[in-house]
Amino acid sequence: MDSFEVIGGKKLSGEIIPQGAKNEALQIISAVLLTPEKVTITNIPDILDVNLLIELLGDMNVKIERPQRDTCIFQADDVNIDYLHSESFRKKSGRLRGSVMLAGPMLARYRKAFIPKPGGDKIGRRRLDTHIIGFEKLGAKFTYHEEDGFFHLEAPHLKGTYLLLDEPSVTGTANIVMAAVMSEGTTTIYYAACEPYIQQLCKMLNRMGARISGIGSNQLTIEGVSYLGGAAHRMLPDMIEVGSFIGLAAMTQSDITIKGAGIEHLGIIPEKFQQLGIKMNFKGDDIHIPAQDIYEIQTFLDGSVLTIYDNPWPGFTPDLLSIVLVVATQARGSVLIHQKMFESRLFFVDKVIDMGARIVLCDPHRAVVIGLEREQPLRGITMSSPDIRAGVALLIAALSAEGKSTIQNIEQIDRGYQNIDTRLKNIGADIKRV
Repeated sequence: MDSFEVIGGKKLSGEIIPQGAKNEALQIISAVLLTPEKVTITNIPDILDVNLLIELLGDMNVKIERPQRDTCIFQADDVNIDYLHSESFRKKSGRLRGSVMLAGPMLARYRKAFIPKPGGDKIGRRRLDTHIIGFEKLGAKFTYHEEDGFFHLEAPHLKGTYLLLDEPSVTGTANIVMAAVMSEGTTTIYYAACEPYIQQLCKMLNRMGARISGIGSNQLTIEGVSYLGGAAHRMLPDMIEVGSFIGLAAMTQSDITIKGAGIEHLGIIPEKFQQLGIKMNFKGDDIHIPAQDIYEIQTFLDGSVLTIYDNPWPGFTPDLLSIVLVVATQARGSVLIHQKMFESRLFFVDKVIDMGARIVLCDPHRAVVIGLEREQPLRGITMSSPDIRAGVALLIAALSAEGKSTIQNIEQIDRGYQNIDTRLKNIGADIKRV
């Protein structure tokens, strides 16, 4: 298994371009199953999770042309439905939680689907209840077969209904939307996720002939149609990469410009990094982060310690809390990081403490970071990446640290970040894949 060897303490400089959005890609690529016509998708991130989903579609007999690594033309006009119940599909899809989003389009078009137990990150319980309950309310019958490890879904007839979701799950909302677009009648989804990824999916489906209103809000209304056609779609820049690069620049005292950052779709992300004291300039759709010796964490207006926590969109995304925590270790001041949505996402903190950070892990959800104010650098150590976002947070820590760090299990990083070592080398990082 590959590792990264990083010699830290180097200031970086230059321009970096964010990849296409990983979380959007998994939904958009699943949606190609809704039509027998060609769907062209551009700005696809060339990463393990997305490439595995594309490979799964190919195994299902979807025709795929890839004229460039960031462009695919899909045509699902001869889908092998039985493959979804095979041992090969179970093994492959078990490595990818995003494969659950094949279920919605399969139910919509073929009236049956199979979902293996989800794989992906080790960041705590990630339940499928929202997906399954939504499908059942649309008319699907659900059984779990312990002998083959699959959830079996059948829906001879899908009928529109009113759905009040128990949580604003992004993947749950996407899956239910894809099932509902070809249901009979009208479906209303209240407490829907409204992330830019969901907005992008709904806009593409409308271009394919769907009738979805309320896009961008937490109430979606879907008038079912009998047929969807082809379309072209371009992914947004990955907001998690953008946030990661902002944190990287501050942590390494670097002068970095993020090109084509998709600023209008970043929501509250820039503001949260500004609360850490990080300066940034917005030039068109680019973000320039100047080199800073010291960045100072703000307090609340009454002088109390700042708390940064995750919330459903338009709140702060949980995918960036690991980055915020690491970046705060060299700030002036203190911050409470409260990770509400996943039980185990702070379990990489012991590695940052081993590097010399001042962090009090209060419980699985909360950590207090007391900034070092650059009085001493972090020190390089050997560590392992437990999940995608923690992996990049540790990589940022290593790039700022004194001496050599080794990061193992970097397949987790490769799942979400495209050629990250090459792109960091291009702006001056000393990083080697071994």
